[in-house]
Amino acid sequence: MPVNLDKPQLWKSDICHSVDMYNTWFMQSAPEVFRETRRKVTKHVENTLALTRNLAEITPDVLREHPAVLPSLRMSTCPPIAVDRLIGLAGVSKNLVHSMEKGGVPAKTPLASLRHDLHKISSLIRSLADRDVFHWLEARLTPTEQDIHRAASIVADRLTNANANPIIRNAQEERQFSIISQWLEEQGYEKFSENTKYDAIPAGTYGFRVNFPVKLPDGKSAIQIPVDTAIMPKSAKIGDLPILIEAKSAGDFTNTNKRRKEEAQKINQLRRTYGNHVRFILFLCGYFDVGYLGYEAAEGIDWVWEHRIQDLAAFGI
Repeated sequence: MPVNLDKPQLWKSDICHSVDMYNTWFMQSAPEVFRETRRKVTKHVENTLALTRNLAEITPDVLREHPAVLPSLRMSTCPPIAVDRLIGLAGVSKNLVHSMEKGGVPAKTPLASLRHDLHKISSLIRSLADRDVFHWLEARLTPTEQDIHRAASIVADRLTNANANPIIRNAQEERQFSIISQWLEEQGYEKFSENTKYDAIPAGTYGFRVNFPVKLPDGKSAIQIPVDTAIMPKSAKIGDLPILIEAKSAGDFTNTNKRRKEEAQKINQLRRTYGNHVRFILFLCGYFDVGYLGYEAAEGIDWVWEHRIQDLAAFGI
C-alpha cells in the first residue's frame, strides 16, 4: 500500500519541514565539515609540494608513482585548471586523467605512451604554475616553511571550494545512513556482513551500498548498480527481495529537478530484472518540491521523509 505518494495534501507541509531540517543541519554542521576537509586537503597539498620539491620537479616519474597529486597540481596553476580543461590543453586521454584523479594510472597503457602523456601534463603544469603563490619559482629561491604552508593553504582553499557540493553531499549521506541505522537497530535489526550477497540477505538485517545485478534493455548483458540501503524485513520468506532505499538530500530545488530521472531509471532497471514487486523507497531530506514528488509518484516510487522516519514501519520494516 502507498505510504506518502498518494497523499498530496501533505506534500507542501512536509516540504517545509524538510527544508527547515536541512537548513538547520547546514548551519550547525556544514562549516565544520568544510573546515575539517580543508585541513585534510592542506596536508595533502603539502605532501604534493614535498613530492615535487615545491613544484621545482614536476616530472613524469613523480606523476606515475604518485598520480594522486594531480588535483593539487591542477589547483596550483594560474588560472586553476578543471579536469576537462586539462585534458584539452595537454592533449591527453580522458582515461588517463580520470584515473589519476582517482589515484591511479591505466594499467594497460604501454609505458612509452604513458610517459609521453605524463610529460605533456607535467610540462603544462610547470608552464602555468602560479608564480604569485609559488613566488620562489621565479626567483629560484628555497621557500621557507611559512611560504610552503601559506601556498598549500591557498591551493587547499581552491581545491576544497571546487569540491564544496560533493563534500556537503557526502557528509549528508553519511548522516542519513547513521539515522537509518539507528532507527533500524531500535527496531531490533542487525547489520549484515559486508560480504553478504544481494540474494542471501538474512531476515531482520540491513546493509549499505549493496550492488544488484540488473539486465540491460537488450536482455542479454547485465551491469551492477549500487543501492544505498537494503533491508530484509523480519517477516521475509525465502526468495523475497529486500526493501531498497535511496538516501537523497538536496540544498536547493534546482538540482533535485535535474536529478529526478535518476531514480526512475534505477527502478526501471530493477523492475526489468526482478519484476514489478520490487520495493524501492526514497529517504528524503532537503529541497524536494511538489514537481519532484509528483514525478516520482507517477513512476510508482514512494518515499519517507527524514523528519518522519517512523513511516518506514508502514512498509513492513
